[in-house]
Amino acid sequence: MTTSPEPQTIAERELCGLVNGLAQQIADHVRERAVAVGLTAAQATAVREMTGPMTMRELAERMSCEPSNATFVVDKLEKQGLIERRAHPTDRRARQLVLTAEGIALRERLLELLTQDSPLAGLSPEQQRALQGLLEQAITRP
Repeated sequence: MTTSPEPQTIAERELCGLVNGLAQQIADHVRERAVAVGLTAAQATAVREMTGPMTMRELAERMSCEPSNATFVVDKLEKQGLIERRAHPTDRRARQLVLTAEGIALRERLLELLTQDSPLAGLSPEQQRALQGLLEQAITRP
């Protein structure tokens, strides 16, 4: 005799499906906006996450990828004149990534495009904060 799934299992599966669907919509949105500014989705993610000087490891963490993958992306952005590698101010073994003036301008344009027709645009700012809090809680749960 087969037992039917528990309601909690069904609800969790449905929630995971919704989260995956939202993640896919966001990825598609980023990809579309990246093309509009002449970047790949990975390059757009790197530029979006460059909120200030940071190491390759920090950027890779923000991009949710391995440092070697971030290095490949940064190499391309550096060739385009959007990012510079500079000496780290406190660690002589490390390099810091910094957006160039052109990179800063492109980042501002990209952030503007990312807010247009965002998959989250249908949520009020309060709902977005509530969703953020719930996702952070789910991600950091021990």
